[in-house]
Amino acid sequence: MDWDYLRFIRALAQGGTLAKAGQLLGVHQTTVLRRLDQVEESMGVQFFERSRDGFQLTPVGETAFREAEKLAVAMENLERKLVGQGDDPVGKVRVAAEDVLLNELLSPILAELVRDYPGIELEVLTDNDVANLSHREADITVRPENDPQETLSGERIAAIESAVYGSIGYCRRHRDIEMLSRPEDFRWLIPDESFTQLATGRWYRRNLKQAELLVRCNSLQSMVALARAGAGLAVLPCYLGEGARELRRLSDPLEGESVDLWLHVNQDTQQMARVRIVMEYLVERLRAHAGAIEISAAF
Repeated sequence: MDWDYLRFIRALAQGGTLAKAGQLLGVHQTTVLRRLDQVEESMGVQFFERSRDGFQLTPVGETAFREAEKLAVAMENLERKLVGQGDDPVGKVRVAAEDVLLNELLSPILAELVRDYPGIELEVLTDNDVANLSHREADITVRPENDPQETLSGERIAAIESAVYGSIGYCRRHRDIEMLSRPEDFRWLIPDESFTQLATGRWYRRNLKQAELLVRCNSLQSMVALARAGAGLAVLPCYLGEGARELRRLSDPLEGESVDLWLHVNQDTQQMARVRIVMEYLVERLRAHAGAIEISAAF
């Protein structure tokens, strides 16, 4: 197969639509469709399922896409050698993370990264639940999870501890809050079933069975904002609660409710020099902040 055909398959798999694939390749979308029709007709196979929502890879297309990614790495490494770029990382690296992790932990690190490596073209992908972002979309994924799939390559950074937090104003209005002996007496901000990255479900089920004053949120960011505003108590990751001046920690880190913070690297692009350098950079900087993530002192 002509490499040029694989370029079009790769771009369409990454973009999902003819228009986006055309933007990636710098051609008109009709050119993308024409080249796809040509290669599918000449080989007698279908690389994509076509629908109103876009283009989805078939099993044959998945195989072609993986090979195209490998060839892209090989071509990039060859080009780097030919133009004498040495070890200086140049090109796009896509990093995926939840909004809260980006805001609270990653932003200053990524700012340092682009200053130190101006040749890196950083693309940041965010979602309330980073599990919604496919591994193919990102080169590096920053994710809280326990027991990641064995097929994923990555580095464990630290254990994210969680504790109970409330605003100073809310605590002043409830003088009996210190012991939390009757948690059902207070209003609680809890995650709904739409996001599952918090490892605190058992604590909620054990301690809030009788609670009626509940505010359900579909993002960790909204839980933090409401807690800071005094809407109620919340179980939050300690790296969030400790950094918020408006919040007080009302418990030790909850035993058995921690979740590991992982960096996973895309197996199809991890051999690219720029991806390896960004991965190593993020691992080093995040591990330097491990003390702020793994809060263990009594409150």
